[in-house]
Amino acid sequence: MNEQIRLIAQRIRTLRDIAQISQESCARDLGVPLETYCGYESGKTDIPASFLYQVAGKFHVELSSLLTGEEPRLRVYAVTRAGRGVRVDRRKDYGYQSLAFNFIDKKMEPFFITVEPRPDSDQVPLNTHPGQEFNYVLEGALKVVVEGHEVLLSPGDSIYFDARHSHGMKAVGQAPARFVAVIL
Repeated sequence: MNEQIRLIAQRIRTLRDIAQISQESCARDLGVPLETYCGYESGKTDIPASFLYQVAGKFHVELSSLLTGEEPRLRVYAVTRAGRGVRVDRRKDYGYQSLAFNFIDKKMEPFFITVEPRPDSDQVPLNTHPGQEFNYVLEGALKVVVEGHEVLLSPGDSIYFDARHSHGMKAVGQAPARFVAVIL
């Protein structure tokens, strides 16, 4: 088991225990099947970043606290140098870096995301989460699917959508797609 996944799973379990909430209740509140929730909490199942965002909201903690085990400390501004965002290896299809991991009481979660091309698969992995999302493409070509609608984005293009609708991204072509995602 990946050590980072194990630690995050342990933090989720600890938050649930402190709140004295059953796994069944927590799974229901977060809108996932009990079996899926138990897999996340045990660290045996890959945990999507969107689920971590939901957990952070439910337990009123910063997402970065779940990811790093440390509380954010900055209140006025936070600088994240190139390549220094906190890596969030939650979904095998995407490489995430949290860009405001050390800022307290964020109103949004900004990420730098890399999607590697997968020529062996035409599928676009879909997910949902509360809130809204904004994606701005920096490099490569990105196919975005929102509620069955496909949109092809190139560098400089952006999309804004209600993230409660099923959505996913796939790099198109031979090069990785890199974009900034902001989740509200």
